[in-house]
Amino acid sequence: MKKNIKVVIKELWDIDIEPEITRPPSKFGDYSTNVSFTVSNHIDLPAKTVAQHIVDNLSNKNIFKKITVDGAGFINIFASDEYLIRAIGADPDKIYENKKFVFEYSCPNAFKELHVGHLYQTIYGDITGNLMELGGAKLQRTSFGGDVGLHVAKCLWGMRSKLGGGYPENLDKISMSPFERSKWISSCYVLGAKKYESSDVIKTEIDELNKTIYNFHTVSDHSSPLAKIYWTTRDWCFEYFDSFYELIDVQKMRYYPESETASIGLEVVRNQLKQGNLISSQGAIVFKGDKNKNLHTRVFITSKGLPTYETKDIGVIWMEEEEYNFDHRFLITGNDQKEYMRVVFAAAETFKPDLKGKMTHMTNGAVKFADGKKMSSRLGNVSRAIDVLKAVQNKVELLVDDPDVLNKVTLGAVKYTFAKYSLGKDISFNLEDTVTLNGNSGPYLQYSHARAMSILSKLDYIPNQLNKINPEDRAIIRKLGEYTDSLNIAIKNLQPHYICNYLFEVAQEFNRYYEVNRIIGSKEEKHRSAIVKIYSELLENGLGVLGIDVPGRM
Repeated sequence: MKKNIKVVIKELWDIDIEPEITRPPSKFGDYSTNVSFTVSNHIDLPAKTVAQHIVDNLSNKNIFKKITVDGAGFINIFASDEYLIRAIGADPDKIYENKKFVFEYSCPNAFKELHVGHLYQTIYGDITGNLMELGGAKLQRTSFGGDVGLHVAKCLWGMRSKLGGGYPENLDKISMSPFERSKWISSCYVLGAKKYESSDVIKTEIDELNKTIYNFHTVSDHSSPLAKIYWTTRDWCFEYFDSFYELIDVQKMRYYPESETASIGLEVVRNQLKQGNLISSQGAIVFKGDKNKNLHTRVFITSKGLPTYETKDIGVIWMEEEEYNFDHRFLITGNDQKEYMRVVFAAAETFKPDLKGKMTHMTNGAVKFADGKKMSSRLGNVSRAIDVLKAVQNKVELLVDDPDVLNKVTLGAVKYTFAKYSLGKDISFNLEDTVTLNGNSGPYLQYSHARAMSILSKLDYIPNQLNKINPEDRAIIRKLGEYTDSLNIAIKNLQPHYICNYLFEVAQEFNRYYEVNRIIGSKEEKHRSAIVKIYSELLENGLGVLGIDVPGRM
């Protein structure tokens, strides 16, 4: 369609223009373009006249069924039946063909439980990674988190207290599942965090413990009693991450612990100090801010000689580039990290100018519940990711009783709720809306698919390919053909909510079609069953992009 319009414009006015084609409301046609306004800017003719000349010279009947000029020069196109059928199932554009992407998301810290923010970011990152791969990218998924640092020292202090001293053999008494162990570890962190803020003596103890933990890595201490506790519980944390990712059915990531990235970052920072890109200040090493660029000053090595988050982030960037030689690096964090990451990216580009333009920081909003509250891990009242899943599962149990279906619908409800919000906005997590069968939800779309499969199960044959469009079919066929458009815009913007919006709209359109067009037993059964088959496969494919399985029945 674009090619035909482009050729006509070239022949008439010797102008090379790539026309933009959009989907207007159905009463105006199947497609629309405002290219006549662009052409009008190059020649001495009004847009409406330009549009009429274009329409008079478009003659490909395999594509164009009817073309009209509307308003001041809009061209409205009713496509041929053949074209509308061919549009269904077209492959999305490979705009990232052969590009090497690194995408860092999820990023849980060891010695803490995953909370609802991690649940959201892990699911959203997994779906966004699917979009990158659909667009042709060669993708490496990564994650990054703290297995050293003050939070670990607080947790280890709490463990030592709960275990009655530094006795690693007491860990043998904690024989639990990965999720139960993570809950115990989290309780130790909460204890240490509270004591750190309430007692100067304990604060000093924990600060010293922080140095000791870094030293476990420096001197490879695996044998001292406290080191044994640290390494054992660190392994528990990594087992917990793996179990959690398996539970929510997302693709695996390469996890970078801060203990690995810190040494790389420290080497980079010290070299950059020598080169003058960093400065010494009161015993610390800092990156000097720039008010003109809206960059504030950040510490990279403390006066105690310990690396900060900034240095560890530099380390992971260097490691990812070394290991994957990426063309582009993407990172998702919360909105509250926006200014921090601006400084880290600016520092990285200063240290290594080749990185300029090769990194994108994406930020997500907060997950807020019906009461609008956002919870705190430091205070121990965080909404654990596992608890959110359980709450949704309890609701879904009122709808289904098959264990396999229960798991698929639970994950479908959560994943769809997170995917349907554009990135950056706060997510309003309402249990009723999440599991409803009567609105824009994952379970509603899973049920819509199951309903289509129920219709097909009544047939004793496999429907043929669609080969015609009856008048009553046009709306649903037109909508089915918009699927690839929704994929393309989602891939281009790396925003899955475009797919969610489309799937909900096509399900509603199919329901309208089904309500007035009998399928089983009608004279048009074979023809209409072909439409049902296309619709069911499209729903399964679209939900699959969102990481959602479709149960065969509900």
